[in-house]
Amino acid sequence: MPEVHRTPDTRFADLPDFDFAPHYHELSGGLRLHYLDEGPRDGPVVLMMHGEPSWCYLYRHMIPPVVEAGYRVLAPDLIGFGKSDKLTAKPDYTYARHVAWMREWLEAMAVNEVLLACQDWGSLIGLRLVAALPDMFAGVVLSNGGLPVGQEPPEAFAAWRKFSQESPVFPIGELIQRAVVRDLSPQEVAAYDAPFPDDDSKAGARIFPSLVPFAGDEAVPDQKVAWEVLEKFDKPFTCAFSDQDPITAGGDATFRKRVPGAAKAKHRKLKGGHFIQEDDPEGFVAAIFDTAKVAGIAPASR
Repeated sequence: MPEVHRTPDTRFADLPDFDFAPHYHELSGGLRLHYLDEGPRDGPVVLMMHGEPSWCYLYRHMIPPVVEAGYRVLAPDLIGFGKSDKLTAKPDYTYARHVAWMREWLEAMAVNEVLLACQDWGSLIGLRLVAALPDMFAGVVLSNGGLPVGQEPPEAFAAWRKFSQESPVFPIGELIQRAVVRDLSPQEVAAYDAPFPDDDSKAGARIFPSLVPFAGDEAVPDQKVAWEVLEKFDKPFTCAFSDQDPITAGGDATFRKRVPGAAKAKHRKLKGGHFIQEDDPEGFVAAIFDTAKVAGIAPASR
């Protein structure tokens, strides 16, 4: 088995606004995946998927209002992030493995009529799950993400990918701060740093930008297959992109045009930067509620 780093629990003590019980699932290969499971077990399921280089802490301001409204929230940490196990060698991470890990966990949860809320790599992996298991999902809320299929990367992303590979330091919390509009507190910045005590633990975060399947990437054929499914996906598909993200600006147009379910959705323009969960959690939550209502999975109280 590849070398694995497991961040000590003490690193996660007393994080601000993060009073959620941890849950763990052991994958077939022995890796331990962490996830949050909040709200009534019989409530409609909202799956909140984070991206790079964040973890489920990103959703701390969205989970309580969604749970209070009667939903069950599942918020996993991708392998390599948060409280999940971290492979310490960058080549051990591939796009296909990330999708397989999350699919194995999600199928073990035995849920249905799931509403996906995703952003950044949460969309690259989450939308692949929708394509693989379309009957499991009732709808999608997509913010600041996409499903690239071999095109050239935007200039802002190309610069980010170069930095991730060449910078001698990779300050996770500081990188999150640069990608949001509001000022994070020192404690919040430290919370984003918490999963990564050393360079070895950052292998997944470092390699992720290089795994995005732009021109010539080995994952492009799988992306094309996924798009074939999404082009038939007629359940509500909401785009809730932000107004100040240079990396994904305009990315919603492709989904509005190609996904049939987008015609059923109330699209929104949220206010903030790339990690919109920090800048406009209320707007993201409102998009979830709107989409659940259209999908017919809103709790009876809504």
